[in-house]
Amino acid sequence: MTAERIGFIGTGVMGEPMCRNLARKHDGPVTAYDLDPAPLERLTAEGALVAPSLPALAEAADLIFLSLPSGREVRAVCLGEGGLIEHLPPGRTVVDTSTAPPALAREIEGAFAPRYIAFADAPVARTRQAAIDGTLSIMVGGDAALVERLRPLLGHIAQDVTHCGPAGSGQAVKILNNMILFQNVRALAEGLAIARRQGIEPGTFLEAVGRSSGNSFALQNHGMKAILEERFPEGAFPVTYAMKDLDYALDLAQESGVDAEGAALVKALFAEAIESGLGARYHPVIATLIGRKRPTPPEEETP
Repeated sequence: MTAERIGFIGTGVMGEPMCRNLARKHDGPVTAYDLDPAPLERLTAEGALVAPSLPALAEAADLIFLSLPSGREVRAVCLGEGGLIEHLPPGRTVVDTSTAPPALAREIEGAFAPRYIAFADAPVARTRQAAIDGTLSIMVGGDAALVERLRPLLGHIAQDVTHCGPAGSGQAVKILNNMILFQNVRALAEGLAIARRQGIEPGTFLEAVGRSSGNSFALQNHGMKAILEERFPEGAFPVTYAMKDLDYALDLAQESGVDAEGAALVKALFAEAIESGLGARYHPVIATLIGRKRPTPPEEETP
């Protein structure tokens, strides 16, 4: 049986290492497409092919992965003028690993289904290093039989694959996961700022909390590797992307009738970071804003 021909659209921060792992591990051809030629050049060294256009990519692939910045790009690539819906024949499959609104995933599935094009939303979680190592966590929304068919391919890029329910469910879980993560990062930054002003060495503080009930993925990764080391590079998951995901989460909260106050507080901090010129930096950079703030002293009562 001939191996499926894989297409990959979007070879950015997460997409490039994911596409690289597919090119290395998949038995069949992997063809990539992106507007930036630099990652495509690097991927050809790993055996990937390059499509000159979106229609050419659609023709060259049986199954297409997307890894795009936001729902706007996902909609344009899937449903827009000249998009996949105009070029894919029946029997093809599209898997969106971007983070986008759940409603968009359901809309795309609804548009593809009459054309016999299968669709799953499969946003990825964990860090860029996990994308490089092939140890991502993927939350999948879609038909159960389709998800089982996708598992071997998803296993090339992920350590954990969770079927969350019908189309849109993967996006909802991923968005809420990020909402929780961002609040954890803020809590870490606040705790660390207070510890510093109490004369406690930052590394000692995080080490102690990491051995206690305050431990978390955020502490071990964002706390120890970014906040403690003050490493907030551009080219990692930036504040602007985090803000986009948080906006999606707040939309879900409003739709569900939940007052997500914690998420709203983080959004205000993200907005401050963007206004301060930090929008392109790795999102734990919000710790630098918390660290330099001092509480306003209470007003003295008039006798």
